Amino acid sequence: MERKSPCIAMIPAPGFSHLLPLIEFSKRLIFRQPHFHFIFFIPTLGPPSPTTISILESLPPQIDFTILPQINLEDLKDEDPATQVYNTVTLSLSSLRHSLTSFSSPTHHLVATVVDFFSMDAIDIAKELKLKSYLLFPSATTSLSLCLHFPELDEDHEMFPAGFRELSQPLKLPGCISFQGKDLPDPFQERSSGGYKTILHACKKLLLPDGILVNSFIDLEREVTIALQESYNHPLVYHVGPIIQVRSISINESNLECLTWLGNQPRNSVLYVSFGSGGTLSQEQLDELAFGLQMSGHKFLWVLRAPSGVANSAYLSAQKEDPLDFLPEGFLERTRGQGFVVPSWAPQVEVLKHESTGGFLTHCGWNSTLEAIVHGKPMIVWPLFAEQKMNAVMLTEQFKVAVRPKGDENKNGTVMRDEVDRVVKILMEGDEGRELQRKIQVFKDAAAKALSEDGSSTRTMSILAQEWTNLSSK
Repeated sequence: MERKSPCIAMIPAPGFSHLLPLIEFSKRLIFRQPHFHFIFFIPTLGPPSPTTISILESLPPQIDFTILPQINLEDLKDEDPATQVYNTVTLSLSSLRHSLTSFSSPTHHLVATVVDFFSMDAIDIAKELKLKSYLLFPSATTSLSLCLHFPELDEDHEMFPAGFRELSQPLKLPGCISFQGKDLPDPFQERSSGGYKTILHACKKLLLPDGILVNSFIDLEREVTIALQESYNHPLVYHVGPIIQVRSISINESNLECLTWLGNQPRNSVLYVSFGSGGTLSQEQLDELAFGLQMSGHKFLWVLRAPSGVANSAYLSAQKEDPLDFLPEGFLERTRGQGFVVPSWAPQVEVLKHESTGGFLTHCGWNSTLEAIVHGKPMIVWPLFAEQKMNAVMLTEQFKVAVRPKGDENKNGTVMRDEVDRVVKILMEGDEGRELQRKIQVFKDAAAKALSEDGSSTRTMSILAQEWTNLSSK
């Protein structure tokens, strides 16, 4: 009888930035192991976004997907964003169990599950079904270290009785740069919050999977990698990154226009401005950013979203307003020739690899951070939520490939136009900008080496593929 090929069940959490690394990981492995098969079981809070649908419809034949029954937003509307995401998966577990139990294929043997940090409860189902389980951790190894140590830190009620915001001294984890309490993710700040309890629950499960796949590479975070190896024998940590999109999806006539504009600009002259798949600014902050970009005199390509008082308001639900309606009056006319504004979405991969792009103003989501590193673009870091403040500290103080604007304490932390002007000029001109450019080239080369034929991440993927191949033959 012919031996079946390995099939891996992929269980993302809701949200584009959670789905994308799992898909790109699957594509990467299929490129080297075309006989492998993946099936995605996708929990959803409301209907999938057009971008998500475009991605799913463009998948190679070795990747199938099932969209699990939608969870009603009304059931979760009073919860914080982290808990909303986590509980969407929790409420989908019965559908997931049924789908996994009824899986049958004449050619493929289901051998393992790979989950997202926010779908950790699915590991219990994997163990019920005697499947190997893995976590694809979509953030930095440094963030993983914080999560692994979190249950232990949580027990120290004397050091921070109400949460990490009370830390009087910087937090220093083994192999990591020091972090102030305010730079840790928002759910860690307040012990009484729902987000704190949700993250703590997930972190307590981190020792359950058979392995943790980290979207990073050893030469980027060597010290923390060594520290984790010395502290935790199980689960095994596999560095498989950088896992990023090779090309953007949903490129059409409307956003091709921005690439045409970019192609007509001088080399390294354009600042790309984007706050990721869901980040939003307040109206006041949007205005100050607009005036600051104009004052700088530098060329910019800005992916604009309608403003909101909630920084991640566009993360789980699409916006309906026209973002251009919220720009300062006359802004587009005053910056004609200097800037190009794209509503809601741009082909980021193509923009970042373009020779006209000289820098990246980013919210520091880990996907965007890795894309900037791979394509060698120094950054202005502007973190909004999740672990982005930690990433900003790493990029500015540890890797030294970015500059960070200072918020005005008298204006609720709003970054004023003069400060926007200042950091744009630092990045795009002068000695400091050239030094940032030089340093990020070192990491660009290290990323390329990790993904080369004999690179560290490529070898790790081969080890993982062999493990799964061996499981399919049992």
